[in-house]
Amino acid sequence: MSDNFANPLLIVISAPSGGGKTTLCQQLLAARADMTRAVTCTTREPRKGEKDGVDYYFLDAGSFLKRVQAGNFLEHATVYGNSYGTLKSEVMSKLRTGKDVLLNVDVQGANSIRQQAEEESELKRSLVSVFLTPASTTILEQRLRKRGQDSGAVIQKRLGVARQEIAQWRNFDYLIISRGINDDLRQMQAIVEAEKMRVARATPPEF
Repeated sequence: MSDNFANPLLIVISAPSGGGKTTLCQQLLAARADMTRAVTCTTREPRKGEKDGVDYYFLDAGSFLKRVQAGNFLEHATVYGNSYGTLKSEVMSKLRTGKDVLLNVDVQGANSIRQQAEEESELKRSLVSVFLTPASTTILEQRLRKRGQDSGAVIQKRLGVARQEIAQWRNFDYLIISRGINDDLRQMQAIVEAEKMRVARATPPEF
């Protein structure tokens, strides 16, 4: 049995739109062979090159609703007419193989996972939540404008939502003030290593 098998982590990362969480998740997965992403479900149509079970589990609206009603999701939401959700079975099966699992979710998704963790000891033992944000909404606005993907009106709407999300940073275990890809990754790696050494998760030394 590897040391990692005894203390796999469920790393939940949230950030406001434009906060850099997608890039951080990509960097973290590339840096850690012992970490895998949870494949989420969606009702949207596959895009060119996307594969079922690899990029997403693609479900029709009826199948998705049945899973919601059965309580199969750790978290789920509907965004721009499409539903997205993380299956509890997807996360737990990977944790039980000893793999650390990475989830990129919004603030509401993170809240839902925290609530379920309070009722399930195995999930609570693994869960580590991290909020990533620029130092100010001014910097966030600069990032959103630099992306060049949204109109001014859409950017202002995103900033309004971002202010509400950032206000919930105290609900997370860790706060990372984003200063750049390399610095964000360094801090995230430090969090993972520290959590591995928590007494509650540690493999006892042999005497």
